[in-house]
Amino acid sequence: MSEANDQPAVIEMRGARVTALRDSSLVVLDDVNWTVLPGEFWVVAGPPYSGKSDLLMHAAALIAPVNGTCRLFGHDNSAYDDSMIADRLRVGCAMSDGKLFNQYTVAGNVALPLRYHKNLPEAEVEQFVGELLKLLELTPFADQSPVNVTTSWRQRTALARALVLKPELLLLDNPNGGLVARHRRWLVDFLEQLWRGHSFFDNRPMTVVITTDDLQAWQHPRRKFAAMHEGKFSVLGAWGGQEFARHHVVQDFLSQPSETMN
Repeated sequence: MSEANDQPAVIEMRGARVTALRDSSLVVLDDVNWTVLPGEFWVVAGPPYSGKSDLLMHAAALIAPVNGTCRLFGHDNSAYDDSMIADRLRVGCAMSDGKLFNQYTVAGNVALPLRYHKNLPEAEVEQFVGELLKLLELTPFADQSPVNVTTSWRQRTALARALVLKPELLLLDNPNGGLVARHRRWLVDFLEQLWRGHSFFDNRPMTVVITTDDLQAWQHPRRKFAAMHEGKFSVLGAWGGQEFARHHVVQDFLSQPSETMN
């Protein structure tokens, strides 16, 4: 969690043109100007199919913008090469569908980044993964295939895998999509703990960026908000501020009935 912050930006986009992962000729956002500082919690709202996933892929330096600049931890991601690997490993990312592998167990999915990127003894990998699964209440599902658990637990498995390398920046694509009420409450509370500094992650505040089509679930005076609509990206500032309140995407979201939390 951060107040005034004189550290280099975690994410910085200037005049960035964001294209679709499935079709690089399709522009989903144009002229994105956005800065995420260490310790901030950003909520990016947008309707379905507005390009939220594509924005996060660019922010994570997995796709380079066709125009403008996109920097991750101060490094330009215009060149997709091995020079960005170290910075990408500082990022935990979970997309809306989880991208889990059904040929592996829940525990096996969570362990994949450790086994791929870290030269650790297997006993150490299993111990750490076991502790992380316990923290996220996934221990009962450790030996099951993701296809055999509910959407809520699959989403939580994807979150655990995003956290297994103890990232500095956490990017989550519509993380409360498809969750039942209990899991939505747990998620909001857990991300708040990560943002403030969770003991499991050495009490180090984590920078958090989420996308959502359920704006009301993330209401908080110290979070920052942005909106996506019809190819435009707008920084809205704090909840309830003048720019926030008058944006038509916000008005559309807030006019919708809230989901019950019972």
